[in-house]
Amino acid sequence: MLSAREQARAVRAGEISAVELMDDHYDRIDAAEPQLGAIVNALPRERALELAREADRTTAAARAAGGGAAGRAAGAAGEPLGLLHGLPIAVKDVMDVAGFPTTAGSLVHADRIATRDSLLAERLRAAGALIIGKTNTPEHGLGTLTFNKLFPPTRNPYDLTRHAGGSSGGAAAAVAAGLLPLADGSDSGGSLRYPAAFCNVVGLRPSPGRIPSSRPDDGWSPHGVLGPIARDVGDAGLLLAALAGRDDRTPIALDDDPLAFAALAPSDLRGVKVAWSRTVDGLPIDPEVTAALEQSRALLVEAGALVEEVEPDLSGADEAWETIEMLGFLAFCGADVDAHRELMRDDIVRNVEQGRALSAQQIVDAQAARTAVYRRTTRLLERYDLLATPTAPVVAPPIEVEWVSEIAGERFDRYFLWQRCASRIVATAHPALSLPGGFTPAGLPVGLQLVGRHRGELDLLRHAAALEAASGFAQRRPPMLAAGR
Repeated sequence: MLSAREQARAVRAGEISAVELMDDHYDRIDAAEPQLGAIVNALPRERALELAREADRTTAAARAAGGGAAGRAAGAAGEPLGLLHGLPIAVKDVMDVAGFPTTAGSLVHADRIATRDSLLAERLRAAGALIIGKTNTPEHGLGTLTFNKLFPPTRNPYDLTRHAGGSSGGAAAAVAAGLLPLADGSDSGGSLRYPAAFCNVVGLRPSPGRIPSSRPDDGWSPHGVLGPIARDVGDAGLLLAALAGRDDRTPIALDDDPLAFAALAPSDLRGVKVAWSRTVDGLPIDPEVTAALEQSRALLVEAGALVEEVEPDLSGADEAWETIEMLGFLAFCGADVDAHRELMRDDIVRNVEQGRALSAQQIVDAQAARTAVYRRTTRLLERYDLLATPTAPVVAPPIEVEWVSEIAGERFDRYFLWQRCASRIVATAHPALSLPGGFTPAGLPVGLQLVGRHRGELDLLRHAAALEAASGFAQRRPPMLAAGR
């Protein structure tokens, strides 16, 4: 349960070998995975140890060449040791990793083996991470709970009778329970932030273009992005540094040097202006979530932040998000629905059909509404440094439910309506981070969503790190660890 930064430093310094680190993580996987359902299609331990032995040979070559404990010297291939050198990682099961299945949680793709790496996998390998498997996800990433027809559902390490969230649920549960030091995720409607909130970890949805993607559809879209999941903000910054940076396959990729994210210094919260939103512009929120987040609000005030009650104007965000999301399902799943409708989740079929039925005017209206929401949020964050909201409107729901259909007396008829705490922020195109924000009396985690200025991830992470240090919530571990499970 050391931070990923500490693990990477110890491998560089020779205090622990990559082999020992891999063995330790496989011990955790063997002990916890049967209960969690977080990692799928993992390598056999011996094959993973072979990867670790190769990493140790690279470390030894770097040290012999004069790198010493810092590991700054060239390795065997003449390149510096990567930021994630020797760390085991598993990749979300919607991203290709050569030689691994990419099932996307779908019966249609149960036997598909990737023949090449996605851009994300390329960057993980270049940073020295050792890819040992995939993390569980709902079918084609639909919804914010992780269940599918191929694998067991992903359970919450804080309460095994509850969901871990989704669609990056396997990633969040694995990181929270110590199966992995950190993990990747993706987010077009809360898929990084909801599981982070439910599992008491950090999930960052960066600004569009911060992490490039080799996605095959609309590479210009700011809708779906990739991001890190980690046990603390510093580790999220480390993974962001490894994944971010220009790539010509992504037309909106940002040019900023990402290394600043790897060495975050917490900000001084004195004088930081926070717009505190209790309802994300009028959404129903469970009272126990509101009460739990008062712990974080009080800490911000105690640290000297200037906290004001503000509800952002997110009108039009729901309609814009729904239209663009349905177009995305048409792009990714349309051919599968045409060929294998009977094998696919009903909600996916409905989304594809809705996407096909959209008129050109509806699409134009959605793009205009998204632009207006972006501009209003930009103006709000000219006056404030942060917008703070609940990450999710409820705590982790019971494992039996497929989506939350009622909150605070308001009933929903579509699976995505309980995701609006997150999906409304997607429409703003601003970076958003879910930070451990408090606990209910029953010990369930509650996430605090912090929204920063457009392309302002560095300040967002620094402010989040300061609140994290003040609260200590990120240090509270799942009961299953204390019980030795």
